[in-house]
Amino acid sequence: MTTTGYDVLRNPFLNKGTAFTQEERRTLGLIGTLPSQVQTIDEQAAQAYQQFQSKDAPLEKRIFLMNLFNENVTLFYHLMDQHVAEFMPIVYDPVVADAIEQYNEIFTNPQNAAFLSVDRPEDIKQSLLNAAAGRDIKLVVVTDAEGILGMGDWGVNGVDIAVGKLMVYTAAAGIDPASVLAISIDAGTNNQTLLDNPRYLGNRHPRVAGEDYLTFIDQFVTAEQALFPESLLHWEDFGRGNAQVILDKYKDEIATFNDDIQGTGMIVLAGIFGALNISKEKLVDQTFVTFGTGTAGMGIVNQIFTELQRAGLTADEARQHFYLVDKQGLLFDDTPDLTAAQKSFTRSRAEFVNADTLTNLADVVKTIHPTVLIGTSTQPGTFTEEIVKEMAAHTPRPIIFPLSNPTKLAEATAEDIIQWTDGQALIATGIPAADVTYKGVTYKIGQGNNALIYPGLGFGLIASTAKLLTQETISAAIHALGGLVDAQEAGAAVLPPVSHLTAFSQKIAEVTAQSVLDQGLNREPIADAKQAVKDAKWSAEY
Repeated sequence: MTTTGYDVLRNPFLNKGTAFTQEERRTLGLIGTLPSQVQTIDEQAAQAYQQFQSKDAPLEKRIFLMNLFNENVTLFYHLMDQHVAEFMPIVYDPVVADAIEQYNEIFTNPQNAAFLSVDRPEDIKQSLLNAAAGRDIKLVVVTDAEGILGMGDWGVNGVDIAVGKLMVYTAAAGIDPASVLAISIDAGTNNQTLLDNPRYLGNRHPRVAGEDYLTFIDQFVTAEQALFPESLLHWEDFGRGNAQVILDKYKDEIATFNDDIQGTGMIVLAGIFGALNISKEKLVDQTFVTFGTGTAGMGIVNQIFTELQRAGLTADEARQHFYLVDKQGLLFDDTPDLTAAQKSFTRSRAEFVNADTLTNLADVVKTIHPTVLIGTSTQPGTFTEEIVKEMAAHTPRPIIFPLSNPTKLAEATAEDIIQWTDGQALIATGIPAADVTYKGVTYKIGQGNNALIYPGLGFGLIASTAKLLTQETISAAIHALGGLVDAQEAGAAVLPPVSHLTAFSQKIAEVTAQSVLDQGLNREPIADAKQAVKDAKWSAEY
């Protein structure tokens, strides 16, 4: 049955609003349902942007954009394409954190997401079918919201992370928004504030864990792959106890990706390559201190570890480049309650004459003299002036990445680090940071934002009909992004700016697709990677 009348206006994938021509209005039963004037999409976008600018608070701006998305997907992305750097922090991090915290109070629309309850596994298949509504799904972003940003467990509220992630995929890379699906796995929550909130919209019980939880995940993957066999399955913000376990189980069977483990590691390594392009140093000569060794921190360590081996080091040689610091201080092989990921990179107390004193970051930096300091601790202000100056005293171009977000959780500000190192530090932050002018030089600050890499990577995998995501493909994408830095520019950023997101996402997609073809991992015959990417690209036009 052809969709007509108000059903067209209510369908965000079909709705053009005042841009429907008189002929379309007559054909679709819309005569008299819209004002007489027929607008172009650019006229609509100018009108919408004026409305956006009238909102004062960032969360109000986000609510306006979400309402526009719910009404007219094409107009939303046309507008976002014109203002991508401005809208990115609104639709995603950091403003998405405010939306998640207030999800129950501001909820008006499920935004085409699928909500799967751990209490009703028998409904998984039907839930996915209902949410897809006949659309050909090529990309799924799923979250159980146990480890949201630096905020922890936010239950069903965390679905906004999956929705926002998909918006970035489309805005950056041009993935057809009708082919994507956000999924919330509601396994309960251990956030007592949510359980006590009478407006909380999720399951009101503690998180289901262990075998029952993993069985539900397996039932979900089985159903998802049966219904959407050519889809890329993207895992987002799972807890540290489950994220690696889930990825390890499925990564060699299906095309799948965990942004917190792989994406964060990829963007940080790309930033390190960008920094090394500026300092003219080699990866194999660096000493890494990682402060914060949860899912993100260990994802970064593992990505760098793998690349060191690709550079010719043995696994044992590569491990010697890492020092992990968490709330206990330096992690030793006898530290209690180590995670599986941490155990491979602990140190022996016998290596140090002062092992018992290495209980905080400052003493570790004094002892180790790292060349690279990475923060994923969510402990604000912990990269102190003393620590940064100590590091800078022993390496000419210290690489310092305070990556924790949102803003209030950052280990340090870029401005402070520039001043404390007399402009010598090479910096990436986890949140957008303004340029810093110091002694006549304007320093551009790279943002260690996964959005710089995952949209191009995902789009390349989809366009090439990839069966799997391999380490070889991951490495190709990292080098493509790290190579986009202008190393000759004074105050150059270690990563390209978000304002150029669409251009370099295209480059990364092409490199990714070529890597898939080179390995023979494409499902369908494809002769030309660049052409495959071009053919798959969606544009926000009527």
